[in-house]
Amino acid sequence: MRKAVFSALFLSSALVAIPAFAQVADAPPPADQVPAGEEILVVGTRAQGRTVAESPVPVDVITGDALVNAGYTETNKLLNQLVPSFNFPQPSITDGTDVVRPATLRGLSPDQTLVLVNGKRRHTTSLLNANGSVGRGSSAVDLNTIPSLAIERIDVLRDGASSQYGSDAIAGVINVQLKRREGGRATMTYGKYISSMEGVGEVSGIARQANGQPQVRADGTYVLEETGRDREVRDGRTVTFAANMGLPMGETAYLNLTGEYRDRNPTDRAGYDPRRLYPLLGNGNVDPREFTANRVNHRYGDAKTTDFNFFLNGGVDIGATSELYIFGSYGVRDGESAAFFRRASGRDTIGNIQDLRNCTFTGTVCTPYYADGFLPLITSQMEDFSGALGVKGEVAGFKYDLSYVYGTNSFDFRIENSYNASFGPQSQRAFNAGGTRFGQQTVNLDLQRELSVGFLSSLSLALGGEYRNENYKIVAGELQSYAAGPFAFSNGAAAGSQGFPGFSPNSRVDASRDSFAGYAELDAKVSDAFNVVAAGRYEHYSDFGDTVNGKLAARFAPVEWAALRGSISTGFRAPSLAQQFFSSFATQNIGGTLVEIGTFRVGDPVARALGSRQLEAEKSLNIGGGLTLTPLRGLTLTADYYNIKINDRIILSENLQGTAVVAVLRAAGIQDITSARFFINGIDTRTQGVEVVGTYRVPDLGIGSVTLTAGYNYNQTDITDRSTLSAIPGVTLFGRQESLRLTEGQPRSKVNLGLDWSQGIFGITARTNRFGNTLSPGGAAITDVELEPKWLTDLELRATPGQFELAIGANNLFDVYPTRNPILGATAINNYFIPYSSFSPFGFNGRYLYARAGVKF
Repeated sequence: MRKAVFSALFLSSALVAIPAFAQVADAPPPADQVPAGEEILVVGTRAQGRTVAESPVPVDVITGDALVNAGYTETNKLLNQLVPSFNFPQPSITDGTDVVRPATLRGLSPDQTLVLVNGKRRHTTSLLNANGSVGRGSSAVDLNTIPSLAIERIDVLRDGASSQYGSDAIAGVINVQLKRREGGRATMTYGKYISSMEGVGEVSGIARQANGQPQVRADGTYVLEETGRDREVRDGRTVTFAANMGLPMGETAYLNLTGEYRDRNPTDRAGYDPRRLYPLLGNGNVDPREFTANRVNHRYGDAKTTDFNFFLNGGVDIGATSELYIFGSYGVRDGESAAFFRRASGRDTIGNIQDLRNCTFTGTVCTPYYADGFLPLITSQMEDFSGALGVKGEVAGFKYDLSYVYGTNSFDFRIENSYNASFGPQSQRAFNAGGTRFGQQTVNLDLQRELSVGFLSSLSLALGGEYRNENYKIVAGELQSYAAGPFAFSNGAAAGSQGFPGFSPNSRVDASRDSFAGYAELDAKVSDAFNVVAAGRYEHYSDFGDTVNGKLAARFAPVEWAALRGSISTGFRAPSLAQQFFSSFATQNIGGTLVEIGTFRVGDPVARALGSRQLEAEKSLNIGGGLTLTPLRGLTLTADYYNIKINDRIILSENLQGTAVVAVLRAAGIQDITSARFFINGIDTRTQGVEVVGTYRVPDLGIGSVTLTAGYNYNQTDITDRSTLSAIPGVTLFGRQESLRLTEGQPRSKVNLGLDWSQGIFGITARTNRFGNTLSPGGAAITDVELEPKWLTDLELRATPGQFELAIGANNLFDVYPTRNPILGATAINNYFIPYSSFSPFGFNGRYLYARAGVKF
């Protein structure tokens, strides 16, 4: 109900602001109707009329049609297929990150790419990725809140641009341009995974000894009988309804509306659990339930999600030279993912408790709270809103754009099918675990004019300023979601809701900051062959102070069909409020004393005692250079090298513990803490690579319209320096596993190949992508896993009779899986039921088949 009410209110307010709607006369043509390279630049320079082919820095343009001619309806998955330097791993069993998965550009952190919508800064989610996934320690923009049907085109600026757009634009800028044209399109897409899990044999039961007892491996697990076939899966059913409409009402305005509803069932690629699931009987035999238990007891794959997203984009002329515009969005996502399975509890024949997390105690007697064990479910609700209002036009020779943008995101956790063992039989089974909030307000004034200078073909001057205010909150959960009950004292039972301990009142925070910025940009066309862009920006933040950044870029075309280009720039990323103020604790009984362990905010006395400091901005130096070629009509080729040095990268430290840590804390008068982690400017890195992109629109040969695309990215990141803590110099601040996740946890290379063909009412889209070597780093005593290069192929066949569209297709047509995790014995028992690494750059769900029906109007 609240979704419908909110959408109606939002639409009503837009109708009040824009009384008459039609396509504005100077609106750009649809992106899919513009030849490659001739699209007008909207990122990289503020000069008017520059085309992508004339850009001194690399810019990719992804059309709206390229996004909708596919089976997936998540924007991040689509960009992963289309942009070679874009990476979208799909982790699982990572709490809220299962539902809001971060994406990266050029192998850098998710929060080092700036996302714009209609050229205006988009707010990030409030969720902090705190677990062991790509993007650990970051909060990023969730592109999956933007329906692909709402998008006219996406411009991907692959160059540092902090001096032009501010914080976060170290890896580049992704600008999403919303549709504004008349007409409409409605689609319904149905898809499902139909797959065989490579390397995971189907199991019929437990292998028995002659006495009827299970056969046991050296690592203590049971030998399972396999059928000789791979496990077959049929899951992940996804239904998406989407509609886009541009309303024609008048001659000087436009209004475009998009709504999308997506319902996705979970996928499960868990293997079979060969562990003993029940305590042994008194005679030493196994519990008979071992032979009938469901041994696919984990859930490892895509979370269950239900999405509703609504977008509005409108404008109306006011006077002869100005336009009032409005755009915004509202979205809700309900998610459900799982934690690790907890086995049944009780004491076995030698007195060991099998799983303390499922114990309910009578004195020292442990009986299971859930008789057959339990799988905690992490349910969540994300609510996202953004609204922009602005006016642009021309006055006194200057083109101006004055805008206000407000964005907010909330993420709430509810834990179900769970247990707070420290409360024993008085424990709840479902918990409100609290949540996070983020809000952002941005005011921009941009000015641009063309100047006449005799020796220049043209000169563009752009000036502007920005004010931004940000707010971050943590909301505490209910008591039992975080508290330690009486059995924590007597038996050391775990405190808090299992799967995800709730936020305690000690984590609660309401923090704000603001910033002021000013910039200037010159774009000089010295001649038709030579173009230079220079930009500078000053920005002041209320929390960490000032930063000044600059950029110089140039393009030289000695002949009409070939050009050299290059750039050098400095950049920065302000520490996010989440990195400064996030905290989360778990209570444990250590040696009879209840202590808190977890993540402490930077200013907490615990973190200060261990050597934390006020976070500073990350600082970058970007150098890039390349060439562009158009040797044939319809053919464009670009090749670019980049080198990005980043100092003072913000990382989440290891869980610092040990005698040296305890001694420092006790000396500071802190008695109830034995370990801690916090954010710190911890490392310097260098990322370098090569990108090659080609597009060829084949001349008409009587076989229909054919477009070929190709892209290649090679990327390498190295850690060049590490910080230490003077208070505890011998303690590892950023360990081997996290280091490898940063430097090796994304594909070293990636290839995108595509073909689009149409003839009459028929069309084909074929894409194949090669994901290069990726490392899944192991922990203590667990071997790293080298994920081998894999090719994935997508194919769609469609027909468009009249205004209708029918399509069938397959993503991952040949059912390719990542390298299977090896089973190495007792130190890697998890690899039995977690067969694939969540660092796989294409996920691990297998073949996806789909059908789509649509209508244009």
